[in-house]
Formats: sequence, C-alpha cells, structure tokens
Amino acid sequence: MDARPAAYWLEDPDRPAPEPALIGPQDADLVVVGGGYAGLWTALRAKERDPARDVVLVERGRSGDQASGRNGGFASESLTHGHANGMARWPEEMDTLDRLGAENLAAIGETVERHTIDCRWERTGELTVARAPHEVAELAALAGSMHAAGHNAVLLDETATRARVDSPAYRGAIFEPDATVMVEPARLAWGLRAACLRVGVRLHEGSPATAVERHGRAMRVLTPSGEVRTDRVALATNAFPSLLRRLRLMTVPVYDYALMTEPLDAAQRAAVGWSGREGVSDASNMFHYYRLTRDDRILWGGYDAVYHYGSRIRPRLEQSGPTHDLLARNFFRTFPQLEGLRFTHRWAGVIDTCTRFAAFYGTAYDGRVAYAQGFTGLGVAATRFAADVMLDLLDGADTERTRLRMVRERPVPFPPEPLRFAGVHLTRWSMGRADANGGRPNLWLRTLDRLGLGFDS
Repeated sequence: MDARPAAYWLEDPDRPAPEPALIGPQDADLVVVGGGYAGLWTALRAKERDPARDVVLVERGRSGDQASGRNGGFASESLTHGHANGMARWPEEMDTLDRLGAENLAAIGETVERHTIDCRWERTGELTVARAPHEVAELAALAGSMHAAGHNAVLLDETATRARVDSPAYRGAIFEPDATVMVEPARLAWGLRAACLRVGVRLHEGSPATAVERHGRAMRVLTPSGEVRTDRVALATNAFPSLLRRLRLMTVPVYDYALMTEPLDAAQRAAVGWSGREGVSDASNMFHYYRLTRDDRILWGGYDAVYHYGSRIRPRLEQSGPTHDLLARNFFRTFPQLEGLRFTHRWAGVIDTCTRFAAFYGTAYDGRVAYAQGFTGLGVAATRFAADVMLDLLDGADTERTRLRMVRERPVPFPPEPLRFAGVHLTRWSMGRADANGGRPNLWLRTLDRLGLGFDS
C-alpha cells in the first residue's frame, strides 16, 4: 500500500525535457503520428533509408510515456506473439517470419550499440514456467514443435527449472536462450528519440493529432495549434483511438498492471538464484511476467489484464487497488522465501490487443496513409519490423515483408458495445476457469479457437 503510484521506468532522472509543440503550418515529406516505439522507429528508419526525407513526428504527450515506457522490457524475436500463435495462423510462413524476427532483433541491438543507447540491452533468454501438470505436458508438446522448426528451446524438469530460478510453484519450463532480450523500456524509447533528433527528425511533443485529411493531392495532419502538409502519413497511435474510423473496432485498449520491488539484498538473491537473469513468464492463460532490473529489483506484472467499458482510457485507471493487491499476493505465492520484501512502485500501461494477437498493417487514402496496430504484449521488438512494413507500404514497394500473408491479412474486428465488453469479460473468465480446470477450455473458448479469435495481453 505504500508503493508509489507511478511507473518506475519513467521516474528516471535521465528522462529528457520535452520538445516544443507544433505551432502554425509546416510542410514535410512524411508525418509520423505517435511517439512510442512504433512511431520512433518509423521516423528513424525513414531517415536511415532516405536521409534527404523531411520527417516530422507529432506526439500527444511526451515520447515513450505510454506503453513504450511502462512495459516489462521483454524484447522478443517473435513477430507473431509466440511460436504457437504463428503456427496456428501462418504455418507456411513461419520459417520466413522466424528469420525476419531474428534479423529484426539483431538490428535493434546494432542500433542500440551504434547510437550508444544506455538501456541495459541484455541477451538473457527467457523461461516459460509451468505451475500445473497440464502445463508441463503442454510445454513438452510446444518444445517438440519448436525443435522441429529449428528453435533453440530446452525443456527443463522441475529440478533444472528451480536451479535457474527457485520457486516452489515451478514444475518445469522451456528455456529459450536466444529469443529474448531484456531492456529498460523507457531508456530505449528515449534513446530512439535522441537518435531521431540527431538525424534531423523534427519532433513536436504536446501536439495531439486531431485529424488527418486530404489536402489537394497531398495530406494534412492537424493539431490544436498547427498543421503539417505532407505527402505521406504513418499512424502509430496503437492503443489510443485511431484517426481512421475504419480501425476503431479492430483493437481494444487493455490495462496491464505491474509492481516493482525494492532491491534484493545478497541473501534474497541467493534465496531465488536467478544467476542467468532470464526473463520469466508463466505458461498459463492468466500469466505473470517478471524480470530483474540492473539494481536487482523484481518487476512483477501481468495476470489481470483489464478492459473498461467503451474502450475507456483515463489516467486514473492506471491505479487499481484490487489488481495490485492480487499481483502482490501472487508474487509471494511464487516466492514465499521473499516474504517481507516491499514494493516501491505500482502502475499500469494501456496496450492495444487485436483478435489475432499479432500486429496488423494496412493503408488508406490511396496508399498515402499507412498504419500498424494490435501488437498486444510482444511489441517491444516487433515495432521496428512494423516501421519497415509501413515505410514499404507508403513507398509502394514490393518487398519480402509486404508479400507476407501475415502483413496482407486483417484480423476480425471486435464487436461494438455492449457485446464487446461482455465478450471480453466472458473470455477472461473462461481463461481463468481453464487454468483451474487442468487446461480444459469451455465451449466459449473452443468456439473462439475454431474461429481463430481471442483476447490476450
């Protein structure tokens, strides 16, 4: 209860001062709307691909303040929200998607090094842990599928799992040593922001885009105090309402809650082990994710993803006593040896989820506007890939990326209210019941699976 109601990552004293708002009319070759990862990568990649391109980025608040600066900092190779989801939807493309995902993650690491971004880029790998017997069996089947696809995935029994991270709740795990990097999320966003400024991107913060519209043969992006006339627009607003009405039902905003502990002392670190500093996530439907920080705090998040009626997004929704209490209880069920450890911060971030869990792409206004949305919970790295997709689409380029069925297809939209609210909450309830019932899905979940639909964080 004494944890600060603030996002730990954003309280960093190195947080940059805001750039000035857009005032009056401007002209540009490309306008990027949104200063999170997707928007920052799009602006940076646009200048890297064509240094002469004049790029303006407008951000409602401050770059990196929303989901990009509030997440757990898991940067994954997967572009498909995990191997299983990709195999279920695009099996014939998975070899290509796996290769592109690995190249994408490596390129982020190269950018971090080249721009000397101090964001603690750690190739630790990730443990996916089983807490119930049915999850052990499910992980064994998943490991077999991953091995067949050429992934380095090591199936661990209970003893081997607890030798890495010690919890009496663990029964086994899959360890992927190469597929996930830990990163300090806000510092990555700020580093990309600084890189954009260095290469000549004109950044305007405190400048919410209120409309995008035709302007003769070009486009115009409007803000409360200015406008930009431009040839092309890239929309990277993600969880926030899109400037394109056609996208309003394609995603729902979901609040993902997190806690941060005080630093562990030497005895506490010894009690949990964790010498490899792996990222950890649960194999259950209602899952936690957790990792160590550079000063040995534990970030503990996930489980109770919350959707509010009418797709509401409000600052006051970032604090939830019941949800943070639930997170704290589950933390000490996982690590009872840490009883007495205090939490210093509690917060939430709003992410955009779609019915296929992985990002989708498209264009509007005869190809002059491109968008990427629906990253769900694995967007830290996938946003860079999305930036290149959007730039390919805006350039009218026929590339390996744009030929992917994953890129060409759109997910099924969510229904309007009140069906949306009822469906989301029925799905969350059913997922919890399945976790408690040996993993057996009820009729509702089986129906969604047959239709290729779902809800996830």
